[in-house]
Amino acid sequence: CLPANQERFANGRLATVQFHPSAQVVMTAGHDRSVSLFQVDGIKNPKIQSIYLESFPIYKACFSVDGEYVIATGTHHRMFFVYDMMSGNIIPIQKVRGVEERFLRSFELSPDGSFMLVTGTSGYLHLLSMKTKELISTMKVNGRCTASAFTPDSSKVYSYSKEGEVFIWDVRSRKCLHKFEDEGSLEGKCIALSKNNQYVACGSASGVVNLYTTDACLKERRPKPVKAIMNLVTSATCVTFNPTTEILAVASREADEAVKLV
Repeated sequence: CLPANQERFANGRLATVQFHPSAQVVMTAGHDRSVSLFQVDGIKNPKIQSIYLESFPIYKACFSVDGEYVIATGTHHRMFFVYDMMSGNIIPIQKVRGVEERFLRSFELSPDGSFMLVTGTSGYLHLLSMKTKELISTMKVNGRCTASAFTPDSSKVYSYSKEGEVFIWDVRSRKCLHKFEDEGSLEGKCIALSKNNQYVACGSASGVVNLYTTDACLKERRPKPVKAIMNLVTSATCVTFNPTTEILAVASREADEAVKLV
């Protein structure tokens, strides 16, 4: 296949590549301050449009669940942008009241489209309403939070700490339901939950990705992994399941072509 973004390569590092939830469209965004959309046909992959965010290198961009908006955070900003693809409007969200962070960078959207979870410093997790972009509540893990993931039904959040502990939160009550230790993890890096809620994958700085059953994670303090994937030799920075929970992709951005499909 041709490069998805062959009609407009980025001038800087790409921070995000994401498929649209319902259309045959792929988005790229990155350090050159732009978000680009391409029609994926595999033949020409024509560019649909690009938007430019003045002095705003993008840390992460993500389609909303309904596919109508793109949310983008910057590398060194406490504000973020919402791009309305239907109207073409770019809406700046200047400051979220109650969120005292120097930068807003890493975030996750809940699968039901209701919530945006922003990872703060010092272990703080800020739960925002997607509708109003206002703070609902703040949760805190021990140490520093490096990655979070919603369960497929949006009822719980799994937060992975730098110290290798995973905290499981109830979204409604914002209470910590359980926490467990990721076996052998010296530093947590990334976490993913399968769409059928059967598995949890935790990737660490050593490159090891541990695969657990969700049942074991909810009950045990030190669950045994179903499988430990040792194929990466550099830090595991991305883990994700395919929609049918048959394949797990593990990757490291610290080495070229360090992508494995399990």
